[in-house]
Amino acid sequence: MRKLETIIEKLIFNSRWIQAPVYIGLILATILFTIKFIIELIHLFSNFVSLNESDFMLLVIGLIDVSMVVNLLIIIIIGGYWSFISKLDINNEKDIVKFSYLGRITPSTLKIKLIISLISISGVHLLETFLKPDNLPLQSVILKISIHLTFVFSALILAYADKLLGEHKQ
Repeated sequence: MRKLETIIEKLIFNSRWIQAPVYIGLILATILFTIKFIIELIHLFSNFVSLNESDFMLLVIGLIDVSMVVNLLIIIIIGGYWSFISKLDINNEKDIVKFSYLGRITPSTLKIKLIISLISISGVHLLETFLKPDNLPLQSVILKISIHLTFVFSALILAYADKLLGEHKQ
């Protein structure tokens, strides 16, 4: 019976590797977002002279939005892999110093980083909405504000729960 238990425990422990293809897929999505960023940047440069200030600002906000989504993906890829699959084997001394924070990533800190990224992305979308208010019905604007406030409220609840549980240490 103990042998069967050992086999089951090893199977459960090694099942974490099932997540690896998910992280590889997120890396591919990051590459696609980078291509999208480059295309938008080329569009910005090629139309710079003909753009009015508002359109220019909207294109730049679009670039910021893509950048923030890529940042969110990187947080999920590196933090999730580090927390749930395996520690990264970093051999370069410079990289070890640069990424020393990885050793302090916990599921709790990952949660906080994710919600802050979501709030930032939502804030950028809200800014876009305010820069072109004529294009959206009031109901859509209210919905975007509600979603943003829901993210903010969720972040506050998560932070408070972490404080109560004593898991989030600085």
